Amino acid sequence: MIGQAPVAALRQMTEQDIAAVVAVERATFPIDAWTEGMLRGELADQPRTRHYLVAEVDGRIVGYAGLAVAADQADVQTIAVYAEHRRAGIGSQLLTALLAEATRRGATKIFLEVRADNPPAQTMYTTFGFEAYGVRRAYYDDGTDAITMMRELDG
Repeated sequence: MIGQAPVAALRQMTEQDIAAVVAVERATFPIDAWTEGMLRGELADQPRTRHYLVAEVDGRIVGYAGLAVAADQADVQTIAVYAEHRRAGIGSQLLTALLAEATRRGATKIFLEVRADNPPAQTMYTTFGFEAYGVRRAYYDDGTDAITMMRELDG
């Protein structure tokens, strides 16, 4: 979060959060939402290679984010925030926390894919220093392209 007071409380995601996170996932990505099983699989690798956070406002989960790290490479797996809580800085808060964790784990580069039809997310990533370097054609279930982005991390 760049120069902004936190608007959500962040904490590590647990198995008890899965139902609430699935609801955020389905609301945010209705066509290609991750399933409960996929989320359980991600959590099974936490903390070894994964780091998942939830964002709470007034005790309610309103967003979440995930990171994968292997050796010196990190990948933003996902960031999702309920529509009514977007543009409040929660996505930035989550991304800031993922970048810090990737750096803490020794990653020197971090990658992500973002929907080509999601300019607000692309803008957020660009603001955080990510640069587009390619396109994955028809990457998403509905045929939408993904823009691949990368950022160098300070060690």
